[in-house]
Amino acid sequence: MTTSSTIFLTLSIALLAGLLLSRLAKKVELPAVTAYLVAGVIIGPFLLGQFGIGFNSTTNSPHNYSMLCDLALGFIAFAIGNEFRLSHLKKIGKQATVIGIFQAIFTTLVVDTALITLSVILKNVSGSDIFPLPAAIILGAVATATAPAATLMVVRQYKAKGPVTDILLPVVALDDAVGLVVFAISFGVAKAINTNTVDLVSMLVNPLLEVVLSIALSAIMGYLFTFCEKFFLSRSKRMAVSVTFVMLTVAISSLKFNIGGVHIAFSSLLACMMLGTIFCNICDFSEELMERADRWTAPLLVLFFVISGAELDLSVFSNWVFVLIGVAYIVFRCIGKYFGASISAKATHCNENIVKYLGITLFPQAGVALGMASQAIAFGGETGTIVQSITLFSVLIYELVGPYLTKVALTNAGDISGKEFNAREAARIAIQKKRAAEKANPKSQSHNAYRHFFNSAYDYVFRREHHEVQKQKAENKGDNSETKENK
Repeated sequence: MTTSSTIFLTLSIALLAGLLLSRLAKKVELPAVTAYLVAGVIIGPFLLGQFGIGFNSTTNSPHNYSMLCDLALGFIAFAIGNEFRLSHLKKIGKQATVIGIFQAIFTTLVVDTALITLSVILKNVSGSDIFPLPAAIILGAVATATAPAATLMVVRQYKAKGPVTDILLPVVALDDAVGLVVFAISFGVAKAINTNTVDLVSMLVNPLLEVVLSIALSAIMGYLFTFCEKFFLSRSKRMAVSVTFVMLTVAISSLKFNIGGVHIAFSSLLACMMLGTIFCNICDFSEELMERADRWTAPLLVLFFVISGAELDLSVFSNWVFVLIGVAYIVFRCIGKYFGASISAKATHCNENIVKYLGITLFPQAGVALGMASQAIAFGGETGTIVQSITLFSVLIYELVGPYLTKVALTNAGDISGKEFNAREAARIAIQKKRAAEKANPKSQSHNAYRHFFNSAYDYVFRREHHEVQKQKAENKGDNSETKENK
């Protein structure tokens, strides 16, 4: 087959596998994200890929589809940026900032302490430096990163809404920005230990410059985006402009070059997040466009997670040292995330559910961590290999278990009602309301089908659930009173 035929066949298999497995996952009450990742593992190089079905490790490697993954991450970041509305930030901005920064740094310190101790123990036991100190320091920085994609997909699938969800997405966004700076500093410290030289430019100037340039790029693109949208009135053309500017931001943010001794680079994730933030705060019709963009990107996000699953390297289980270090990394990162979020949430007087459950929702880890690990390869020697292998091992575990834990945490916090959105039922209610409105006022032309649909969706998911909860409480109260009378 031609190259294009192979690409389209692989993508269709990936989409079909992910969608079919998501139906099975729904039966056992697992998030769809987990199903997509498992589908990727099944059609990946280690299983069906060896028989020519799906991805393989040579001519049709999952890495060949990195362009799709970069674009999907751009749209995910753009959607998260939409959560940074000024009206919303005035309520939770201070709390989200404190939690985002504190839990990231706290996690780095916890993981660094644990892995440095493990490095010393392994050296004393084996007599050789099988887990170098620089690798432990770099892994501590990688631990800061959280997967925004998995978190966002769980929130969308279950229509999560509440105090934990409101603060979760801003914290995840800030978490990755802090992670970029912490990683660059830790990477510089690791290099200094390895070479006995200190490079302040690479440790401090480059990471801060990357954050500043990413924000500046997103500011320019955000204002251009809003300016261009005004020339189009059609919903479809406005959505096309939205897709264009996300693509353009991803393309520009991938540029890297040097000016003198300073490395100029951008963070695609941070730039697209800020693009969404600026757009949603200065454009009057941003909410409608974001909803339409979400529908357009649905198949792209399925492909992103299936390809991510195919990229998971199962060979890391073959080395017991990597498994031991990986287990320690996973355990202490979870401890750092949970207690870091809990301590900072309590200090900023957050809701009790935020204190209890926010840390659990920060467990998933994927794209940003893998990007950091790929940069660690440039370190050379065993250090780069160990960092990449441990990160791959942890991502495999986190991506399969993390979305489910996020769902459980949001459910226990009361942010998930226990029912998924039923589009057919919402549409039926919307049609009934629209007909009733037309019958009551047949001359009016303001019967907006979209408005009726989303109002009905809200009624179906939230008000009906609230009504059922209140009804159940009333029944329980009646049963208790009858029991007392009988006694």
